[in-house]
Amino acid sequence: MKLKRKNIILLCISLLSIICITIAIIRIIQWQNDNKHTKKMVDEISQIVDVQEVTDPDDMEVVEQVEEVEESNPYWDYIKMNLIHVDFGELKNMNPSTVGWIQVNGTNINYPFVQANDNQYYLTHSFDKSYNSAGWVFLDYRNNLSTLDKNTIIYAHGRLDTTMFGSLKNILSSGWLNNTNNYVIKLSTEYENTLWQVFSVYHIATTNDYIRTNFKNNQNFLDFANMLMNRSTHNFNTTINENDHILTLSTCYNDREKVVLHAKLIKKETR
Repeated sequence: MKLKRKNIILLCISLLSIICITIAIIRIIQWQNDNKHTKKMVDEISQIVDVQEVTDPDDMEVVEQVEEVEESNPYWDYIKMNLIHVDFGELKNMNPSTVGWIQVNGTNINYPFVQANDNQYYLTHSFDKSYNSAGWVFLDYRNNLSTLDKNTIIYAHGRLDTTMFGSLKNILSSGWLNNTNNYVIKLSTEYENTLWQVFSVYHIATTNDYIRTNFKNNQNFLDFANMLMNRSTHNFNTTINENDHILTLSTCYNDREKVVLHAKLIKKETR
């Protein structure tokens, strides 16, 4: 009787192990298939889109700095950098939800980004709207690029193969931080081409306190901006004032933490 019971227990353990192994294999295969599809989408997009660098046009605007910026500050090099310009015609034919293009120096991030009616859809759907655990790069559903909120938020998964925001973890490395040319983000939308200067990078236990798009008043915004700056693992020697606009990039660092980057608008061209 005891031997029979022991055999049953061993059989149950064996079946459970087989089930767990089978599930793991299926997930690995699915992960690999999702990676292949994502890379295919990236290749297709690169073939139809020309991300052009443009020199400063007549209507280019440098955002006024309230506090004096020292001549040695790399800010003076940043405002001389070219903007990027993207024609969204073909991208919108592929996906009408396309709203912009993002380029982050020192990473693999060079993608169109989309916007849905919530912040869930593109966690599990690719650029062509097919189901994909890799998701896509997307703008917070509350943001309005035509008027530009005080905090514009862009999300994507931190994929292990470095697609989407997988390479955003680079911002925490000494290699990325030691190159001041990395401290800029370039965006192109249907409304503006813009350049943003990084002022804060960090990883943090998952929270939503930096996921805000509107503020009660100027002081409320400044308190928020100072909170972001004080979190930074690196001193970027920048300041924030009440007239500034912030760009936030957010992705997973691990199951319990996020990697976050914040930048402020320093130059723009109206399209």
